[in-house]
Amino acid sequence: MTRACNIESRLALSHKFILVAAAGALLTGCVTSRVEGVRESQTGIEEGEGVVIMAKSYHLGNETEAKFIACVGDAVGRGSSGLRVVPNNEFVDALFPWFEPRTAPAETKGLPDLMQRPGVPEKIAEKGVRYVVWLDGDTDRVAGGGSMSCAAGPGGGGCFGFAWWQNDSKYQASVWDLSGLEDAGSVSADVSGTSFLPAIVIPIPLIARTQAKACKGLADQLKLFIVSEEGA
Repeated sequence: MTRACNIESRLALSHKFILVAAAGALLTGCVTSRVEGVRESQTGIEEGEGVVIMAKSYHLGNETEAKFIACVGDAVGRGSSGLRVVPNNEFVDALFPWFEPRTAPAETKGLPDLMQRPGVPEKIAEKGVRYVVWLDGDTDRVAGGGSMSCAAGPGGGGCFGFAWWQNDSKYQASVWDLSGLEDAGSVSADVSGTSFLPAIVIPIPLIARTQAKACKGLADQLKLFIVSEEGA
């Protein structure tokens, strides 16, 4: 577990928001994060093999979920240790209709039957997909408080007050090994952050970017999890 900062008392901070506002350009919100992995079987990846990242549950119109999947995919494929990531829409189209939301296997025990479908093994081999990573979770605002007032007049205007809010980003990635037709394990990220908005004439937002931190933490751990050849 890591801490970006320690909040002793929101009330104490509210009395000191003048100092926070002055240093606002240099500060961010407070963030606490935890990333964990649970291994069920041996993993590893060979040259030419790749992963596809999918939404375990899809809610129509949830753009945040789509953006988070794209974020994790970009991060998993980035850098010298990056893995080959097959775009999920490309994979779903190639395997139509077997990985559509209503027809995708809910558990690994459905994989043997799926692999017996005509053309399915060939398409998976053609795409070079070794692992399917199912992402589940979301980011919610769980608390908030404070007050802010803004006014304008002949001599100018401005805002005065102090507000705060807390977001929790909780995501889990389940890793399926299509080579062994088994559940390889899971990686989870739990990030909590408190953002602040002090204002003396000009509001200065101090944002805790919990979703971005969850994306990076989950992607980094996924790369380690998949590349590792250690057993359960």
